Amino acid sequence: MTLDRSKAAFVIVAFAALALWPLVSGAYGVDLVTKIMVYAIFALSLELLVGTTGLVCFGQAAFFGIGAYATVLLSPASDAPGLLWLLPACVLAAAAYALAVGALSLRTKGVYFIMVTLAFAQMAYYVVHDTPLGGGTDGIYLTAKPVLGTWVDLDKPVVLYGFTLACLVAVFGFLALLLRSPFGRALAGIRVNEQRMRATGFSTYPYKLAAFTVSGGIAGLAGFLFAVKDGFVNPELMSWHLSGAVLIMIILGGLGHLRGALIGAFAFALLQEFFKSEAVFGAFAKHWHLGLGLTIIASVALLPRGLVGLPGQWRDRLTGSLSGRSGSDRRAESTEATHGPV
Repeated sequence: MTLDRSKAAFVIVAFAALALWPLVSGAYGVDLVTKIMVYAIFALSLELLVGTTGLVCFGQAAFFGIGAYATVLLSPASDAPGLLWLLPACVLAAAAYALAVGALSLRTKGVYFIMVTLAFAQMAYYVVHDTPLGGGTDGIYLTAKPVLGTWVDLDKPVVLYGFTLACLVAVFGFLALLLRSPFGRALAGIRVNEQRMRATGFSTYPYKLAAFTVSGGIAGLAGFLFAVKDGFVNPELMSWHLSGAVLIMIILGGLGHLRGALIGAFAFALLQEFFKSEAVFGAFAKHWHLGLGLTIIASVALLPRGLVGLPGQWRDRLTGSLSGRSGSDRRAESTEATHGPV
């Protein structure tokens, strides 16, 4: 109970800090954190697959990119599109592609599943890269940003920040409820031992397909927000590099925890900004990939449970309890990780 309260307190404090951020930050800070929150939603979409269901997808950027491209392609050229119809349309477009991809790729397992999802993502990438539909390598611009009457105008940075934060809170809350439902318990069982789930009478394929579709829809929501924020999309939004980056985010934060996806997204983006800073690294900043890569390697080696497990790891080392715990204690901790995904 204490552990659950500490998790809830962390989440509440984190979201409260994000809500207050525009009051103490300038335009650059608001824009940066808006981008990070979009990545956090994207990371949460993949956490549902990898951390909860045990499906390592390497094509998540396709759903992100479809949501972004749908935002631009469905928007009228001469007027601001309505938020109430454009947002659901973009989410549904990404979810529909995820449903089609999942229906085929989930018939494979392991490395074959990874490669099939990557292949479908590359197909989507080359559709927008090599055809006039997506503007080719130049990409396409969003002429007017969505509005909701006179109340919500996403062309205003602070309004977009607030809307993105609301979407992040909604996605986090939705996934927290989903993972605590019987459906979420079934997904956790599939991750631990799919064969045993089948032996108990569960048809695991529909559960995995539903999770894959929901994950694609959430990634499409992130793509919509990204397109609205930048007002521009290009084929790089569907590249395998982005799929790899979001996978690194959830590993860095800690698999199996929704908090880990949030922490990982913020840590990854802030590390990028740090190593790109010429004020800190001077001319070496152009080699920021090297510093970021070494830092991630060190983090994975030193923090096997990710950043979300850092407090527990420090506590274990300080008390010396890690080596003295019984097998039942470790099993209890494993159960908590499975049944307390927040």
